[in-house]
Amino acid sequence: MKVTELEVRNFRNIKNAEIEPHSGVNVIFGENAQGKTNLLESIWLFTACRSFRSSKDNELINFNSTKAELSMDFSAWDRVQQAHLEIGEGRKFLLSGIKKSPTQFMGEFLAVVFSPVHLSLIKEGPYERRRFVDTAISQLKPKYAASLAQYNKAIQQRNVLLKDLVYHSELYDTLDVWEDRIAFFASEIIRQRIGYINKLSQYTDEIYRGISSGKEKLSINYNQQTVVWGDSREELYENMKAQLFASRKNDIICGYTSVGPHRDDINVEIDGLIAKSFGSQGQQRSAALAMKLGEAAVVKSFSDEQPVALLDDVMSELDSKRQEDLLSYLNGWQVFVTCCDKAHIEKINHAKAFFVEDGTIKEM
Repeated sequence: MKVTELEVRNFRNIKNAEIEPHSGVNVIFGENAQGKTNLLESIWLFTACRSFRSSKDNELINFNSTKAELSMDFSAWDRVQQAHLEIGEGRKFLLSGIKKSPTQFMGEFLAVVFSPVHLSLIKEGPYERRRFVDTAISQLKPKYAASLAQYNKAIQQRNVLLKDLVYHSELYDTLDVWEDRIAFFASEIIRQRIGYINKLSQYTDEIYRGISSGKEKLSINYNQQTVVWGDSREELYENMKAQLFASRKNDIICGYTSVGPHRDDINVEIDGLIAKSFGSQGQQRSAALAMKLGEAAVVKSFSDEQPVALLDDVMSELDSKRQEDLLSYLNGWQVFVTCCDKAHIEKINHAKAFFVEDGTIKEM
C-alpha cells in the first residue's frame, strides 16, 4: 500500500499543500508547532475516519475557512484509487468518486500511526487500550465498528433504565430486552478482541526484543473484569446474559452496568510486571511502539498489503542503534516520519525530505 499523491486544503495550519511521496521513507522535518504532525494526521484520517489527536471537527479546520478538504491517490491490491474527505458541516467521504459512509470507507486505506499521544496505551487507564484494540479491529473488519456502536448504545439505554427503576419498578421486565441486545453484541466484541490480541501477541514480543536488544520480554493479554467464558459466540452470549442478570440488583443501586466488555482491559507486561506501574519511561515507549508495529504486522497478515507507517517524533527518543534497528525493520514499507533534526535525513537511503514551516510544505 502506497500513497502516490496527497493534497491538503485548509486543514489545521496547512492552507494549501501538494506532495508526491517517495514509495519508501518520507522525512518530514522542521521546528516544533509548524505543521509536521498535521500532515501525518491528514493521512491517518483516511484510515480511521477520525483524528488520533482530537474528537472535534472544528479543530481540524483552518481558522480562516469553513471547511477542510483532503485528497489522496493511493495504490492497493493492484489498483490505484482516489480518496477525498471534506470536513465542514459534517464529513463527506468519496472513494473514486463514489460517496461512502465512514464504516464503508474504513478498510480501504490501511495505515498505522505512532505519536507521543500513544504512550497513553501504557500510561493511562483501560479506555485507551480498549480504544487501541477496537480501532485496530475496525480497520480490518469494518462491521465490528457497527457492532461496537450498537453495544455502546444498548449500554446507555440500560443505564438510563437502571436509574428509572428506582421510581418506576413496573419497567423491570424491560431489562430483558436491553440485556438480550447487550449480550448479542458483547459476545461478538469479546470474541473479536480475544482473537485479535492473540494474533497481536505473536508479533509484539519479537518486535520488542529487537527494540530492547533482546533483554526483556513483552506480553499482552486480554483481561476481563468479569470473566465471560465460551468457545463459541453462542456460549459467550448465554454467559453474558447470565452475568447481566446476576448483576441487576447491584447495578440498580449503582445506576450503571458493571459487567461487560466496556469494563475490560488489556494487560501489558514487561518481564511479568505491569508496564504502567513498573516500566521505565524508555520501556513504556518501546512497549507502545512494539504494539503499534505489531498492529501493522497483523494488518499485513489479514490483508496481504503492507500498511503505511506514520511515525511522529519517534527518532529523537531512540538512540542511534535503535534508530537503525527500527529503520531496518521498516525496510520495504512506505514510511512518513517527522523529526526536528535534519541530521536524521542523512542516515536514510532512498528517501524524500519535506521541510515544514508555518503550514507550508516544501520538498528538499
